Amino acid sequence: MKKFLKKSFCLGLILVSIFMAIGCGKKNEKLEAYKAEMSEFYDKLAELGNSIDSIDSESEGAKEELLGYLDEMNEIYQKMGQCEVPDEFSGVADITVEAAEYMQKANECYHLAYDGGFDEENEQLASQYYERANNRAVVILQVLHGEVPSGEGVSVTTEDAYQLSTVDSDSSTE
Repeated sequence: MKKFLKKSFCLGLILVSIFMAIGCGKKNEKLEAYKAEMSEFYDKLAELGNSIDSIDSESEGAKEELLGYLDEMNEIYQKMGQCEVPDEFSGVADITVEAAEYMQKANECYHLAYDGGFDEENEQLASQYYERANNRAVVILQVLHGEVPSGEGVSVTTEDAYQLSTVDSDSSTE
């Protein structure tokens, strides 16, 4: 009986070890979903950027075409800003929200600049918000690729391997 219990106990330990090893190899579904969402965001962002770059500025419908692409870009930024950021990338949670907010402001100002008569002041303001949104998108991409974010106006304070914060010098000009 003791041999049976010892064999059963050892077999039990082996089975627990196997289940733990299998469990440890299991993919983090939230992390994988986030990576997929962000990959989709950057693919669509690149596609829209190329579309904007290909607009013939002399064409009659150039303004409407631009505003349509900016509306689409705003939509994907808003969707990205609402994604649940997994713990592995918690350092970019605030930055994703900021990027979405800046793109929303950029889109609003571009509409004010181009709907109806041209408004240069709103165009300049829109351009600044657009740049801020895209700068944050670059920082997020750097973090997702495992890089330490860099760029003008970006400083990094690490609390641990996944806690990254940025301080942007242009935030005081809002």
